[in-house]
Amino acid sequence: MKLSINQVVKQSLAFFLLSGCLVFTTNAQETKKRKPIIDVHVHAMGGNPNGSPMCPWFLKDMPGGDPNQDPPAFMSTDCINPLQPARSDAEMDAAILRANEELNITMVVSGDAKVIHRWHKAAPDKIIPSLGISNADQMTVEQFRDSLSSGFYKVMGEVAPQYQGMSPSDMSLDEYFGVAEELGIPVGIHMGTGGNGTINITRPAYRASLGQPFLLEDMLARHPKLKIWVMHAGYPMADQMIALMGANAYVYVDLAGFIWSYPLEEIHDYLKRLLQAGFGKRILYGTDFMMWPELFETSIQVIESANYLSEEQKRDIFFNNAVRFFNLDASKFEK
Repeated sequence: MKLSINQVVKQSLAFFLLSGCLVFTTNAQETKKRKPIIDVHVHAMGGNPNGSPMCPWFLKDMPGGDPNQDPPAFMSTDCINPLQPARSDAEMDAAILRANEELNITMVVSGDAKVIHRWHKAAPDKIIPSLGISNADQMTVEQFRDSLSSGFYKVMGEVAPQYQGMSPSDMSLDEYFGVAEELGIPVGIHMGTGGNGTINITRPAYRASLGQPFLLEDMLARHPKLKIWVMHAGYPMADQMIALMGANAYVYVDLAGFIWSYPLEEIHDYLKRLLQAGFGKRILYGTDFMMWPELFETSIQVIESANYLSEEQKRDIFFNNAVRFFNLDASKFEK
């Protein structure tokens, strides 16, 4: 049967419209089927109009400095497409909500209390509030207990005494850990490096030696039912981290921070070391997100592109391990 030009045009138009609908439907289904991710290490803060762009894996080059010259830059902007910071509160809030919805990320969030409440109000099912404390001057033990008992805060962290020249087993923090143990609140503790020239440039009280995972042992012995995760996976002290995890069944690690700052080869070697030691079920995904919205995709891609990880191992890191650690209901994450 011979078709007229008008019929051909109409059929072609119908085909393209149908194709477009199919593509749209397929894309919508793919978005809907995006598997959930739990980011255990997000900092709540507003946008920064003076924030600096940042090149991922900037610590692949750490030149020394000279005390009589300007200090070396803390992070590099010398790459083709540095990540841009959120420069306003509205831009930051929109970036978090986008990551919640489009990337299906649930976040353990600590930092500015006003920001935490604002994010939680906008996405209550995607924000897990965390109460950070690093020294006894921030609040009394009674105030800390009241804050956790209110039910809003589900996690204690980031605890970062290392930046203040203190061990995590310092007795001035012990009662706070005791409250977390009593209430069954998991704790996130900073252990590891702070970047290139931390003492000289940003934190004079910081000590690299206070990032040793073994320094947690006395505190853990005093609180045998306390569940903690070591932020930044205790990098670069893999041997101590592995020994500590072997001796303490309630110790996990996150990959935050070093996953986007150190050389990629170094990141993968460290992750492989933890996996080879048998701790694939105790590795948590985290970004250490601060001000660069694209950091979510950048960090996710490091895990997704790791060809030595099985799909099961990736899902453990992205989701399953955190569900177990935080005692979450996995069915609530299904769309």
